[in-house]
Amino acid sequence: MNRKCRIVCALALGLLSSSASFAQEIGGLLKQSLSDGTKLVNAYVSPFAHSFTLGLNQGWYNTAAPHKVGGFDLTITANAMFIPKSDLFYNVNELNLEVLQIHESSPDYPMAPTVFGPDRSPVFAYDDNGQEIIIEDIPGGIDLKDAFKNDWLPVPMANIGVGLPKGTEVKLRFAPTIDLDDDGSAINVFGIGVMHNIKQWIPGMKLLPFDLSGFVGYTRVKLDAYFDPEVNPTQHGVFEANATTIQALASKKFAILTLYGGFGYNIAKTNLAVKGEYDIDENGQLESYEIDPLDLKFTSSGFRGTAGLRIKLGILTLHGDYTVQKYSCFTAGLGFSFR
Repeated sequence: MNRKCRIVCALALGLLSSSASFAQEIGGLLKQSLSDGTKLVNAYVSPFAHSFTLGLNQGWYNTAAPHKVGGFDLTITANAMFIPKSDLFYNVNELNLEVLQIHESSPDYPMAPTVFGPDRSPVFAYDDNGQEIIIEDIPGGIDLKDAFKNDWLPVPMANIGVGLPKGTEVKLRFAPTIDLDDDGSAINVFGIGVMHNIKQWIPGMKLLPFDLSGFVGYTRVKLDAYFDPEVNPTQHGVFEANATTIQALASKKFAILTLYGGFGYNIAKTNLAVKGEYDIDENGQLESYEIDPLDLKFTSSGFRGTAGLRIKLGILTLHGDYTVQKYSCFTAGLGFSFR
């Protein structure tokens, strides 16, 4: 896949493509040490896996007041996940590799770029019976600042909220399976959230002039990308991100302005797998390590805090907030809200 595809779909297609390419390029190494190949790909893609999945927990709310029964809103948000400079490179020497070593001629020795790093291919080497074998065609990064003109990763999102009885609101994120190409690549998005007015159940708080709610939200994104089905229909990559957030929300309305905030906990899990059959050593026979060669799992959990404001002009809403968490995020959005 080309550079454009690596930017589209929040880098996921390109990330899968890079992982497959990575596995092919270090075929000789994987034959000797599957552990080394797994460690390298893990270090390369982990900043994307963590930041993208946490981004799925953004944009769920812009007030702590659930809709009245029959109320409705459609809200679209743009979420900017800030990527620290420390996530542009990883130190190869800290991976404790068994066979492969980064070569002194590598552009950023002893560092190598992550998927967000500069587009410079690192150079690796390993010893083959006393002969040094050089590997140069390892993927570099997308150069985050060049791709997006800033040090953040965009994660767009859209929600529909519907008011139910007893101060409850259900929010949905859903897209049917979307075909991304004629080769069978597809993406599926699903999310559900529930906001509930908890102030009504606390004695003495019902008349206080602010809103207080509990919120739970879950989002799942799954991408299945085929590399070259005409050559080998078994070869494909699977990227699956599951994000859950549990928060307490508070807000205060002043005419058209609403101040809101939330505090809670994120649970984010990501799986990146390269599936299919790969004749890595090109000997015409499949070994066990050449079938589904990569299966990486990432977890990003931790506390989060959000503060923001919303302006409501009739049915139109405009909002912005900032979230402090492992990867801080700025969210801006607009929507149409009734009741």
